[in-house]
Amino acid sequence: MTDEPLYAKLGFTDGEWGLLVGLPHAVLTAASAATQDSARKTRAESAAGLNRISDARASASTLVTAVATAAVAEAGDPELGEEPPVIEPANPAAYLRDVLDRAAETAGLLSAKASVADAETYRHWLLEITDAVVGAASTGGILGLGGETVTEDERSFRDHLASALAG
Repeated sequence: MTDEPLYAKLGFTDGEWGLLVGLPHAVLTAASAATQDSARKTRAESAAGLNRISDARASASTLVTAVATAAVAEAGDPELGEEPPVIEPANPAAYLRDVLDRAAETAGLLSAKASVADAETYRHWLLEITDAVVGAASTGGILGLGGETVTEDERSFRDHLASALAG
C-alpha cells in the first residue's frame, strides 16, 4: 500500500494540483473585483462564489470533487459557517490578467492530463462560480433599487475567462 496523494493518483504534480485548487478562489476574487462594489455587495458576491465552490464537492467528476474538497479545506467550509477573508486586490486589472493567464495554463494542463469529461466539467464549474459571483449583487441604483445585475466589466471578465479556458 502506498501513501500516494490523491492528486498524484489523478496524474498531477504538486505544482499542477496547486494551480487547479487555487484557481476557483482566484476566479471568485477576480469576478468580484471586475467591478468595484460596496463591502456589503462584495461579501454577497464572495458568499455566492464560496457556496458554488463548496457545492462542487458533490460533482459527478472525480477531479472536480477532489479539487473542490481541497479548495474548501484551504479556505473554509461555508456549510460550517467558516468565512475566509474577502480578498480585494490592490490592482484589480493586474489581478484579472493574472487569473486569465492561470486559466489559460490550466486549460492546457487539463487538455494534457485530464479526461475530456473531467476537463469540461472543471471549465464549466469555473464559469458557474463566475456567474454566481457576478449575479449576486446589482451595481449602481439607489437604495438597492435599479442598477445592473451584471456590469459590462463583469461580462467582459466572464467572456475572457471562457476564452482562456477554451484553450
